[in-house]
Amino acid sequence: MHVDLKFHFQPKFFESIKTYNKEKFFADLMSGIIVGIVALPLAIAFGIASGVTPQQGLITAIIAGFVISFLGGSSVQIGGPTGAFIVIVYGIIQQYGIQGLMIATLLAGVMLILMGVFRLGTVIKFIPYPVVIGFTAGIAVTIFTTQIKDFFGLSIAKTPGDFVGKWATYFQHFDTVNYWALGMGALSVLLIFNSSKLIKKIPGSLIAIIVMTVAAFLLRKYLGITNIETIGDRFTIQATLPKPQGFELNMEVITHLLPPAFTIALLGAIESLLSATVADGVTGDHHHANTELIGQGVANILSPLFGGIPATGAIARTMTNINNGGRTPVAGMVHAVVLLLILLFLGPLTKYIPMACLAGVLVVVSYNMSEWRTFKNMLRNPKSDVAVLVTTFLLTVFFDLTIAIEIGLLLAMLLLLKRLSETSTISIFKHDVSVTDSEDHEHEEQLHLPQGVEVYEIEGPFFFGIASKFDEVTQVVGKKPKVRIIRMRKVPFIDSSGIHNLETLLRNAKKEHIQIILSGVNPAVHATLTKAGITERLGEEFVCSHITIAVEKAQQFVGETNK
Repeated sequence: MHVDLKFHFQPKFFESIKTYNKEKFFADLMSGIIVGIVALPLAIAFGIASGVTPQQGLITAIIAGFVISFLGGSSVQIGGPTGAFIVIVYGIIQQYGIQGLMIATLLAGVMLILMGVFRLGTVIKFIPYPVVIGFTAGIAVTIFTTQIKDFFGLSIAKTPGDFVGKWATYFQHFDTVNYWALGMGALSVLLIFNSSKLIKKIPGSLIAIIVMTVAAFLLRKYLGITNIETIGDRFTIQATLPKPQGFELNMEVITHLLPPAFTIALLGAIESLLSATVADGVTGDHHHANTELIGQGVANILSPLFGGIPATGAIARTMTNINNGGRTPVAGMVHAVVLLLILLFLGPLTKYIPMACLAGVLVVVSYNMSEWRTFKNMLRNPKSDVAVLVTTFLLTVFFDLTIAIEIGLLLAMLLLLKRLSETSTISIFKHDVSVTDSEDHEHEEQLHLPQGVEVYEIEGPFFFGIASKFDEVTQVVGKKPKVRIIRMRKVPFIDSSGIHNLETLLRNAKKEHIQIILSGVNPAVHATLTKAGITERLGEEFVCSHITIAVEKAQQFVGETNK
């Protein structure tokens, strides 16, 4: 087991360092500095929106960001707190407190490592697209909803946790709008959307924070306007790294926190591998999915030990890294060091940042995250996909992410099974049967069936979705055949229900003195039938490679029984 894990754990850092040189270092250094500056406002905003302090958001970006780059399976991945976690983190804190969040994050880290060890990286990529878009859009709406209070500067003592309750409270308190805060929030949004047209290298969120912070400071100092709430009015930021802290673990706590921990792990796996895949498309590189999951897991174990929150790969920051020349994990490690230096030397200055400005930053994040155009286009897809999309979206908004992902995946799987069962068909031939695999019905060669021989052709997977259909077809009323040929040339796989069907068929056929012959069984299905003992019970001579051989065998059997 140790050798297997070592073989599959291949951090990109150790691969890239073999051919590292001065040119790559300077490219990574410049990119890391820029990404660190981009990550600063996001780390602070995500931390506050998640229900923790801005310092905890920064700590997460520093520790998890460094570890994800150092031990991850992507050359350019940038890790840290992301908008996707805001909803789940806030919900865990409300129900279990900060201690509960730390334990859930640590458990999620263990789950991510196990996912990587058991090579589930490739499986995670097959999460249905409607589920991903549904919960992503739902998270975006929820993030937007949580920012209304600060964006409008509403005077609300305590905001309800549920979506409907929040909006009901907002409407009840809209007469308390702080127009200075509203102006700050609106101008922040305008700056973020328009600054890139003028200054491409500096992120719009940073420009908005600098401009609005200076404006709030001047308004307070020279015009006496003190009702613009800032970070310093709510939080105290210490310019130091926190000391490691322990947790009180017991089975009762772990049992309660397993569902939210699993949601964190699944969400982290999906987002990080999605980000790494997008990055591969741009750079031409190829990430190691299972190594990436292990790196993410280690990061999420270490992050809560220092008071951090869940972290994963961030698409926006990863793309910023790529666009600024970063090509090895060193860029991500530099980004973490830059954030550490900012915390140690400029941390106290963050207390002057207006809350309304951070709300504006998150409003833009939620807008970009919503992918509303993709959501709108997907509504034209088949009804089953639309049902999964809308269900996941509504459950995310009105309930929580854990329920949304679980039910969304369950619904997607049920609909997939329904589609598979609809594509699987059973046809009966009593007189003639096609010999060729050609779709050209005019020129296909027909084979005449002897009297007393019937062919049952199965097209598609032979699984539990078609099992009942097969039972119905084989319940023949009237004169029964002497030989039944089960043609399986178009059966890609067979499950336990299909095997059970064949066992039942063999048992009933023996009672009714009907010989069963299997035809066109592919090697994979043949191996499954052999393992299940079907070929032994039937007799290897009655498992034929082609329909012509099967019909000859049937004709021979009928001739012998007629003597």
